[in-house]
Amino acid sequence: MIKLHGMSRSNYYNLTKAVLLEKGIRFEEVKAVPSQDEEFLSKSPMGKVPCLETEQGFVSETFAIIDYVERLNPDPALLPADPYARAKVIELIRHIELDIELVARRCLPAAFFGADASEELKRGTERDLARGMAALERLLVCDPYIAGNDFTLADLYAYFSFGLAGSIVETIFGTRLLDGHAELAALLERLSERESVQAIQAG
Repeated sequence: MIKLHGMSRSNYYNLTKAVLLEKGIRFEEVKAVPSQDEEFLSKSPMGKVPCLETEQGFVSETFAIIDYVERLNPDPALLPADPYARAKVIELIRHIELDIELVARRCLPAAFFGADASEELKRGTERDLARGMAALERLLVCDPYIAGNDFTLADLYAYFSFGLAGSIVETIFGTRLLDGHAELAALLERLSERESVQAIQAG
């Protein structure tokens, strides 16, 4: 049985767990925290979570783990078979990750760990988040899912990335990241009703 190493505080751990649940794959959870200890680095070279333990060895980095799982159990598919449709789903994923979540993460230490956030950092984060949200709006379909008719990996990335990014924005700026983005907000609300997401939220 494969083993998922990580912790529930990590949105990437929860994302990966949701994929495994959506796929109906049996797995064991192994509690692990990010670490620079040599033993953990042998499993995850940057010391990050999650990582996946397989019969062949360990796989780190969320997208690599999910690609492995997708090929291990192709049904139900979370990435389209059609090359263009697949590219559009991955395009959405990369914009969500690079232009929304990772931008918001600049302020994560200040939001959750008591660090200081300079005015310059906050201004730059606000500016880049606005650009990222505008770019994402140009790609959204939300009919009914983020990329169109079918539920895909991009929906799970959106749910778990916006959960973290929205919390950071609300804490640091006192605003809601999804204000003015009604379609996206409605989509995330619908996604919260999926069995995989509810199982994770229930702990």
